[in-house]
Amino acid sequence: MPKMKTHSSAKKRFKITGSGKVKRFQANTSHRMRNRSKSQKLRLRDATVVSKADEARIKRLLCVK
Repeated sequence: MPKMKTHSSAKKRFKITGSGKVKRFQANTSHRMRNRSKSQKLRLRDATVVSKADEARIKRLLCVK
């Protein structure tokens, strides 16, 4: 059986934390930021954890158990 390959776009978008959770960056940050309030832009700056429902699927793409 050959080795599993990591999904290339997933490895650029997600990171695994020390406790095994999947970290992702917020959407809606690439352009048209002038329409957003300062507080909204500050909140979007931080990374967040992927929901429990999607975590297993993303870990499979990253070849993490």
